[in-house]
Amino acid sequence: MALAFDEYGRPFIILREQESKSRLRGLDAQKANIAAGVAVSRILRTSLGPKGMDKMLQSPDGDITITNDGATILEQMDVDNQIGKLMVELSRSQDYEIGDGTTGVVVLAGALLEQAEKLLERGIHPIRVAEGFEISSRIAVDHLEQISHKFDFNATNIEPLVQTCMTTLSSKIVNRCKRSLAEIAVKAVMAVADLERKDVNLDLIKVEGKVGGKLEDTELIYGIIVDKDMSHPQMPKQIEDAKIAILTCPFEPPKPKTKHKVDIDTVEKFQTLRKQEQKYFDDMVQRCKDVGATLVICQWGFDDEANHLLMHRNLPAVRWVGGVELELIAIATGGRIVPRFQELTTEKLGKAGLVREKSFGTTKDRMLYIEHCANSRAVTVFIRGGNKMMIEETKRSIHDALCVARNLISNNSIVYGGGAAEISCSIAVEAAADKYPGVEQYAIRAFADALDSVPMALAENSGLSCIETLSAVKAQQIKENNHCCGIDCNDTGTNDMREQNVFETLIGKQQQILLATQVVKMILKIDDVISPSEY
Repeated sequence: MALAFDEYGRPFIILREQESKSRLRGLDAQKANIAAGVAVSRILRTSLGPKGMDKMLQSPDGDITITNDGATILEQMDVDNQIGKLMVELSRSQDYEIGDGTTGVVVLAGALLEQAEKLLERGIHPIRVAEGFEISSRIAVDHLEQISHKFDFNATNIEPLVQTCMTTLSSKIVNRCKRSLAEIAVKAVMAVADLERKDVNLDLIKVEGKVGGKLEDTELIYGIIVDKDMSHPQMPKQIEDAKIAILTCPFEPPKPKTKHKVDIDTVEKFQTLRKQEQKYFDDMVQRCKDVGATLVICQWGFDDEANHLLMHRNLPAVRWVGGVELELIAIATGGRIVPRFQELTTEKLGKAGLVREKSFGTTKDRMLYIEHCANSRAVTVFIRGGNKMMIEETKRSIHDALCVARNLISNNSIVYGGGAAEISCSIAVEAAADKYPGVEQYAIRAFADALDSVPMALAENSGLSCIETLSAVKAQQIKENNHCCGIDCNDTGTNDMREQNVFETLIGKQQQILLATQVVKMILKIDDVISPSEY
């Protein structure tokens, strides 16, 4: 630590308790930070691409997660280092903004950091390196714009969307039925999309999972699934043209708010009280019938006596339905949620073409399907799978596919995947480096090398010899001036990504390059790390 002396030669303290703080300065600080960032990106490098490996993470309370979604791995890893946390934030922001490409963005940032370290060792100032990276990221983003293709699709021709979603799903564990899952994701998005405004509200798509069955049984339901059953086993299991009353008030005789005591000293008084309660509830049930409701969905419960009465009055009911589900049911059926029983009117009822209860396998699990709704803007993706981990991973994969479909609806430009876009950007950045006379030129060339790390990782994970494969593809791109040549991960015999139908969204790729560059600039600008030392 820096020690200061006054004019008499006596030392005095600048930083409190400086002997107990550890401090890294200058190049040491940058190298330590770069090492931390690279270490995080190395973990994710092996799970990039269709042949990427999965990671198994155990939480402190013993829950196990198996995934190769970059954002999930980093969230669950519990990173302690500050720079490591920046990498976690990086993949999280990619996940929030785009939904896909969370692994690639961290791999790219790690590669940029590795290149920056080489330049720092040569004595180039970190700010000049950061400026060079900034220039190159602009070149790369503009180049992506030029090589992108517009995708034409409409409500009837959704094939282009399905192809792009299949690219996203091919790197996940569910890639054996990626075609059906991609179709489900696209149909779900198209059902809730507002094509005039190019806007998709993903909150209207509910992803529900149930252990059992096989992945192929996953289905899209134009309606809502509620993990509940009818409150009485003898109530009808199927109701057609249902008029649904959605209640958030208790469906039982009211309890006074004040403290009270009822003295009952004779049997007659007890009978009277019971009759009064029964009559009150009878009136409630009759009120529902008068309004025209054929099904009551209630947020709260009701006791067995009430259940028995409902059963006798032929009014099916569902109890203990959660708030979020109630909202979705209200959106789907066009009903209104009724908070006070007195306000129940015919206009507030929701309409559904079919409400049915379905049981699964030999277990007593039953779920309620609400289909053919008046407003089919709320849909449910219902996932089946062999175990809980498989279902959780499928949910994450479906989420990625939904995000990709949403991005394509809002901006229908695509670039070619399989590392083709990165290689093309790398060539463009390399070519542009000659125009810059200063020290930045080194950084721009380093950026071009870093872009090659994504196709290199793809080749490495697919078991190909990475340097040979990369140089062959690069040579082919330069020779044929063809931006569609990428790494042939699935060994189909062609490097042309157009033939393999491997597409990625343009905004996803641009966001990856911009975010990675921002984070690397931030890490390079740190030249002093003062941290309390551990005792």
